[in-house]
Amino acid sequence: MKKRRGVNGSSQGSHPFRKERGKDGATSAQPLPAASQLVHIEKPIYGGAFLAHIEGKALFVPLALPGEQARVRIVDGKRGYATAEVEEIVTASEQRTTPACPHFGACGGCQYQHATYAAQLAWKKEILRETLERGGVYAPEDIAVLAGESWAYRNRIRLAFDANEDAGYRGRRSHSVIPIAQCPIAAPLLVRAVLAASRILRESPASLRVSEISLFCDAAETALLVSVTVAGSGKRDFEDFARALAGHIPELRGVELLAEGAKNQAPLRIAQWGANSLLYRAAGVDYRVDQGAFFQVNRWLVDALVDRVTAHARGALAWDLFAGVGLFARQLACSFTRVIAVESASASTAALAHNLRGTNASAVKAATLEFLRRERSGERPDLIVPDLIVVDPPRTGLGAETTALLAEIAAPEIVYVSCDPATLARDLRALVDSRNGPGYVIDQITLADLFPQTFHLETVVRLRR
Repeated sequence: MKKRRGVNGSSQGSHPFRKERGKDGATSAQPLPAASQLVHIEKPIYGGAFLAHIEGKALFVPLALPGEQARVRIVDGKRGYATAEVEEIVTASEQRTTPACPHFGACGGCQYQHATYAAQLAWKKEILRETLERGGVYAPEDIAVLAGESWAYRNRIRLAFDANEDAGYRGRRSHSVIPIAQCPIAAPLLVRAVLAASRILRESPASLRVSEISLFCDAAETALLVSVTVAGSGKRDFEDFARALAGHIPELRGVELLAEGAKNQAPLRIAQWGANSLLYRAAGVDYRVDQGAFFQVNRWLVDALVDRVTAHARGALAWDLFAGVGLFARQLACSFTRVIAVESASASTAALAHNLRGTNASAVKAATLEFLRRERSGERPDLIVPDLIVVDPPRTGLGAETTALLAEIAAPEIVYVSCDPATLARDLRALVDSRNGPGYVIDQITLADLFPQTFHLETVVRLRR
């Protein structure tokens, strides 16, 4: 006798997950590849997917929207959750809109183009608050939002090349290259340049085999730096490529050639054509930015971000840790008697020293943890406690020892600029509940949407003792 079809689209008596027993006797859930399920999409989750449940188990569904009824197919099962792909949107959300990019869905660069921008901002506030609370940190009732134009904002992109010398981003569900004809979130100059580079490589009989290309431009799209990465160390035909690209892109200032490094090692520069830096106008200052140096990616919001981090702060001494090329330190020099900017990345340190020249700010080449250990050690009994410490760490955050040292130093105010809400929650919990001092309170949280159309979010947190 045939089994009746249930209301969720599956056969009665069957299950969307198959239990399999491992060597240790534990069971793990495995998907039935052909199972099609009707689910209710509940809410967004960090990472770009949306949450649903089947028989009490969490289901992560990309390209859906909260409130929708969707027919989905399970494609991967883990012990605690499963991932599914949408087969059909049965009931669509009013927040759904037409993506601006024809590559959306296949390309892994964007996750939210199918939703209105107002919805994206609301989700990010919800995700930020939930992530902080899950980490034991309770945000103020009002989370401020810093947002701007949601398209053509990126001043930097990085793409790979496929076997046909077509440039593209990695796919959403694989590492394969998805060739692009456009990228609406990038500055048009970047897209124009990468398409020209791809065309030159395809049409040239040169031996240059580029695996990756990175492009960075100033906010006004008047200057461009390009990095190309090749397998091996051959420099043959590199200058021909650079000159050809300059012939198509007059804004080009310089091209560097990098050789792929060994596993877990950074690429090695083997050649340079033209300039190694450009000037980037931001917050009223021309910043020198060298090839490979970190700089904030959203050209529409850099000025507003600098203002949010540095505005109304003044005093005798400020520290800017993870200073990059000095974006914040240069501004702090206008309102503090002395500023110390700490940076360890070799791609940024020369530009940092240049950008602080002639101001009351000085550059220190050191890792943040190394600097804090030295300042806090018994060798420095004359430590002057800064009035303000700005930290802008990488995605990994500060970590236990750094937060402990910051708590011991006990500056009256800390401004934390974060690009990952999970590590932010961990570090804030340590600073607020510090055992090495009286701890901090959260004075203000700002969601800075530097990455529209994607799940990524930036956060600025102001802490006071």
